[in-house]
Amino acid sequence: MSHSDDLSTRFAAAMANLGPFPSNPRLAAGVSGGADSLSLALLADAWVRARGGSLLALIVDHGLRPEAAEEAARTAALLTAHGIEARILALRDLPPGPGVAERARAARFTALTTACAERGITDLLLGQHAADQAETVLIRALSASGANGLAGIAALREFSSGRLLRPLLGVPPNALRGFLREIGIAWVEDPSNTDPAALRARLRALRADGAGTGPATLALCAAALAAGLARAQSENMTADWLATHASLRPEGFAILPPGPFPAAALAALIRAVAGAPYPPAMDRVAALADTPTATTLAGTRLMRAGRLSPGWLMIREAAAMAAPIPAIHGAIWDNRFRLAKTPCDGLTLGALGPDSRHMRHLSPLPAAVLATLPALRAGATVRAVPHLAYPDAISCAGFSIVPAMPHPAAIPAFVSAA
Repeated sequence: MSHSDDLSTRFAAAMANLGPFPSNPRLAAGVSGGADSLSLALLADAWVRARGGSLLALIVDHGLRPEAAEEAARTAALLTAHGIEARILALRDLPPGPGVAERARAARFTALTTACAERGITDLLLGQHAADQAETVLIRALSASGANGLAGIAALREFSSGRLLRPLLGVPPNALRGFLREIGIAWVEDPSNTDPAALRARLRALRADGAGTGPATLALCAAALAAGLARAQSENMTADWLATHASLRPEGFAILPPGPFPAAALAALIRAVAGAPYPPAMDRVAALADTPTATTLAGTRLMRAGRLSPGWLMIREAAAMAAPIPAIHGAIWDNRFRLAKTPCDGLTLGALGPDSRHMRHLSPLPAAVLATLPALRAGATVRAVPHLAYPDAISCAGFSIVPAMPHPAAIPAFVSAA
């Protein structure tokens, strides 16, 4: 069987595991121009065309290397020549310095997901493969991230407006390169992949398995799958507990029972309420889950629920909230709320804060919760608080504010991708 036929079969099997998909599916793929993402784009395009759908290739140019713009243009031209719509996302606000790789990764994710949201695309494909998975497990082991970390990269993970899908996690890199050679397509080699300053590159060199088919790579991937299945089972239990015992409110707070709580469930709620990319250290979470007490932790505040419940409220910590931002379409404030529509120009989006004391008659929610609600202002004047239908329902009908984070019960899927 040719590389092309073999990979197409494996890709279709991986997508079946990650589905179901609607008829005429619309997908996006992050494409760097490297062998992995180019293979992903070509495989995804063939897969989606066979189902009457379409693919949008998104090429992020960070502007960190002089040749990056030319490489992005060349990649876009190659994809266009193969009938794939391509869009270059140019990022020019990433000055070099400490943490540039992490900042670039965060900016890339934001650019990709924003572009998907603009086109109404909910499934974003990324091209990590088996060797990437093996290296991730090693990195997690070295950082003592625990059993959950050893599950490695999730094949499916939800973000605020869609899903991240990684259908190549079970495919070794040599298969992807063989596929491109077979069809006569050249790819770009990113020098950062061999930069010894990066831990991943050093581990790649020590593994000495460029093909990604050696026994160590296979063993690490098998370990990741086993840990992933165990993590998925645990997170299903967490999701069940959250669905049964906790309530995450659209105003951005959660109601919990009297306690104690499962530590994993508390960690998931902390992440959602704080708008954080990762949960806090589990030792602190476990202590609080076992013996709930009024306190602050990782940008959240745990307090008695009072008249709302015999249990507890988890709300956003007021001191940790972000500063106001311009109220433009799609703006995300405090990593928690997205402005879906803008009523007029010149407004800012930020916390209601002390102005909440004038609006206590509009809601039975505690004052501490009201202060954390998103509000739109013109200068210092509150113009609208959508969650309170202020000043009135008609005035608030022109826009809405929706949660920016996925529900904590939306668990990742650690499934076999081959």
